[in-house]
Amino acid sequence: MKLAILSDIHANLEALTACLAHARRHGADAWAFTGDLVGYGADPHACLGIVRDLAAQGAIVLRGNHDDAALGGLWPDMNPVSREAAVWTRSRLGEAERDFLAALPYVVARKDLLFVHASAAQPENWEYIVGPAAAARCLAATEAKIVFGGHVHHPRLYFSARGDVSAFVPRPGIAVPLSAGRRWLALAGSVGQPRDGNPAASYLLFDGVSRRLTFYRVAYDWLTAAAKIRAAGLPNTLAQRLEHGL
Repeated sequence: MKLAILSDIHANLEALTACLAHARRHGADAWAFTGDLVGYGADPHACLGIVRDLAAQGAIVLRGNHDDAALGGLWPDMNPVSREAAVWTRSRLGEAERDFLAALPYVVARKDLLFVHASAAQPENWEYIVGPAAAARCLAATEAKIVFGGHVHHPRLYFSARGDVSAFVPRPGIAVPLSAGRRWLALAGSVGQPRDGNPAASYLLFDGVSRRLTFYRVAYDWLTAAAKIRAAGLPNTLAQRLEHGL
């Protein structure tokens, strides 16, 4: 089994289709989407259609904070740009899309794997894992050997050995063996809105047989995605983020 893990699509159709095509070329035969399917981008309907089709074929799909916001769950510290995008997205969703998002879980467990958007520690509170302390809280909240998530829009890998948690910045395209003697937390970065200075879309490919994990960056047509954001009347800063990866 080769499982592709995609997070933070944010209604970016060009990035999503590029990542799916890339993953298929590299042998992906299973899928997990760890939340924030919508928000920010101009193609919520099309992206949800693709993910719903894969869900019908067995893909894991989780709810993220922007999916909650699109359903009306605006959190108190939501910034004005995010709020505007959430309200715009909500106005574009039909009943089928709303029902799909509302039925999504916050956490899914599969054997010794756990999938979550933010942190396994109170996943509905949307904690950002920005360092070893937050990663340790996440890992302490589950017995899973490997946790897959997103939310922070930066690809990161954390591992725990003898109770200490360390961070590792992976190199794209280089497989990392996830040894059984450690516990792991892999953050997939963002398909639809990277923020680490690299505008290329980010996703993970996990080989369930060899237990090796590869982080990938995928070039896509961000010019078209940004133009769609501007044409939709969404905040220009959302288009600029795609151009610069920040």
